[in-house]
Amino acid sequence: MNQYEVTFIVDPVLSGDEIVATAQTYVDHLQGEGCKIVHVEEMGLRQLAYPLNKRTTGVYFCIEYSSEKGSINEKMELAFRRDERIIRFLTVKLDKYGVKYNDDKRKGLIGKKKSEKAAVAEEAPKPKPAPAAAEPAAKPKAAAPVAVAATEEE
Repeated sequence: MNQYEVTFIVDPVLSGDEIVATAQTYVDHLQGEGCKIVHVEEMGLRQLAYPLNKRTTGVYFCIEYSSEKGSINEKMELAFRRDERIIRFLTVKLDKYGVKYNDDKRKGLIGKKKSEKAAVAEEAPKPKPAPAAAEPAAKPKAAAPVAVAATEEE
């Protein structure tokens, strides 16, 4: 089975219920086509890099799914293009590294900050190892002074 990830931006002018219903519409559409939904993530309201359709913000959603046939992507993209509530979308086929990265991210292994207790434990001073009985290092020799000849001027 191939794994895909579709990220889309929903128009922020809609009410909260309409935004969630829009995302649920596409989840249902994928399930109706026989796809297995791996993960649905609402990334929330974010600032756009540049205005799209006179909008400067958008509500981001990411749906990760697996499908045996890639033809569902064409149907999904057609539905996204026809839907006025969708500002932009991007569908990506995940390779084994992308699948592992997303799985690790969901488990909290990637992108999470360390807890305060773990950070304090790491900052605690560690005992220094005993110095080895080695010969003392030779000190570098200082440069010899340079004599400057003085001349008398009359």
